[in-house]
Formats: sequence, C-alpha cells, structure tokens
Amino acid sequence: MALPANTVSIIHQAAKAAEDKLATNIRAYDVHETVGLADAYFVATGETERQVNAIVDSIEDDLREQFELKPIRREGRSQGRWVLLDFGDVVVHIQHGEDREFYALDRLWADSPAIDLSGVVSEDALGSLSQKPAGYVSADEADLAPTVDDNSIARRLGH
Repeated sequence: MALPANTVSIIHQAAKAAEDKLATNIRAYDVHETVGLADAYFVATGETERQVNAIVDSIEDDLREQFELKPIRREGRSQGRWVLLDFGDVVVHIQHGEDREFYALDRLWADSPAIDLSGVVSEDALGSLSQKPAGYVSADEADLAPTVDDNSIARRLGH
C-alpha cells in the first residue's frame, strides 16, 4: 500500500524547509508497514545546536503555513542536539552531526523504503540515499543464531 499523497507532500515540504536552513543528509523513510505509529520518518542533520534549532523552526513554520499542522509533541528543543517533532503521520528528527552518527537512526530504518526526495532538494542536501550506512547489516544478512552453547550456560549455572 502506498503512502497517502498528503504524507508525501508533508515530507517534501519538510525537506524544502530543512534545505532552506542548510540541513544536510536529508532523508525520509516510508515506515507505515513496519512501525505502525506513523507513515513516515524524516531525518536531517545540522552542524551546530543553533542550526538544528533553525531547521526545526523552519519546518514547523512551513508545515503550519502550508498544511495547518502543529506538532503533537516536541522533544529535545532546549539542548538543540536532537529534536523530535511528532506531527502524527510524520515524525521529524533533526540531529546534530555527532548525534546523527552516534545514534545511526538511518540504520534502524534502512530496510524501510526511502521516500524519493530527488527533484525536491539538491543532491548536496540529500546525501547518498542509495548507500547503506557504515556497518549496516540487514536482518536477512545477519546471522541471528545464538552464540552461546548449552555447555557455557550450564557452567554459569554451576552444573
């Protein structure tokens, strides 16, 4: 099932607003089949706390003007390191570059389809949507078999 057109429009507007404040690595993911709480996640990077907050303000202002949307919930604004805006169907994450790398949200959502933002924002603002984040291993590629054998468990239990 495809994303509702309104959700895609909201993501596109958020991307434009983020690019206006020089956000980088702008990405969006269709998570409606995997998460269930939202249709899409949007993530972008700011290099300073001030820039993170400017990106957040720009997105909030644009979505209010274009769609009459206000966030249901806002987290992290005072620190300016990782701000979450919950608009219901769309959840926006704006992260400081160091936090983006450390928390690697893109890795969590890498199995979800990327929402195409080409033609919406510049290639420089997009980052590379076709590459998996460093260290990424999909569930299909991972060896999910237990690594502890029965003997090691018995030894720990004193048997």
